[in-house]
Amino acid sequence: MAVSFENCLVIGISSRALFDLKKENEIFEQEGLDAYAAYQQAHEHEVLKPGSAFPLVEALLHLNDLSKERLVEVIVMSRNSADTSLRIFHSLEQYGLDITRAALVGGKNVSPYLAAFHVDLFLSADEADVQNAINHGTAAGVIYTNSMYTKSKLPEIRIAFDGDAVLFSDEAERIYQSEGLAAFVKHEHEMAHQALPEGPFAKFLKTLSHIQNRFPHDRSPIRTALVTARNAPAHERVINTLREWNVRIDEAFFLGGMKKKDVLQAFGAHIFFDDQATHLDPASQVVPSAKVPYLQTDEEKNN
Repeated sequence: MAVSFENCLVIGISSRALFDLKKENEIFEQEGLDAYAAYQQAHEHEVLKPGSAFPLVEALLHLNDLSKERLVEVIVMSRNSADTSLRIFHSLEQYGLDITRAALVGGKNVSPYLAAFHVDLFLSADEADVQNAINHGTAAGVIYTNSMYTKSKLPEIRIAFDGDAVLFSDEAERIYQSEGLAAFVKHEHEMAHQALPEGPFAKFLKTLSHIQNRFPHDRSPIRTALVTARNAPAHERVINTLREWNVRIDEAFFLGGMKKKDVLQAFGAHIFFDDQATHLDPASQVVPSAKVPYLQTDEEKNN
């Protein structure tokens, strides 16, 4: 009988997002593929240290232990070849992570295989792969590999999102960038009762909300937060949009220019998704973080 991921949250993750491969990546960039392959084979029984996305993956897989059905499937999607991947699988086994599937593409682009594996979220340290994933409609983020790994003791999975260009489209963000704050506020006030168009992470949020609804409200293993630079009166359209989508956000922070770092540290996010380095650079010092690239136009793709 064929395996189906129809009712699963499917996470595609690169080896550099899941494990600390800084040294190995330096060997690849400075000495080339042959030196990298030789190093991995020589050290394939040495367990890799956890990387920035390890806490999130570990916590998500725990959902399967809490439920009578399989809610999450994690797939390693890597530019490694099968020959250089044994160290990754040995490390997975040592950490007891229930990850048994992989797409190992031998240096090629991973993104063409995301749809084949029904991936809902793709995390990678490779910017080109993440950009291609976003262009093809898959929620994806470039993981900040500088984030320090800490074993989470939180009772639930905590995921934080920026709003514009992440959960919502970049329509309002473009108005702000091209016409300024006053025009942005005016536009959002006038459009307060019209839902914002979906952004690259809208479907992912809806999937998380669907999983949350499988558990009693007061004992949900997932907690979400919106952490946005918006403030009143631009908050109203956001709230109305979430109502129309029929999704729940457990916590919302309308910061109006305040730093996001302190709020994210207090929230204790397993991961934070944003589109701007000005927020992500400081945030990645306290929580695992990932950059969501803008959807490219056809002209941008060809340049």
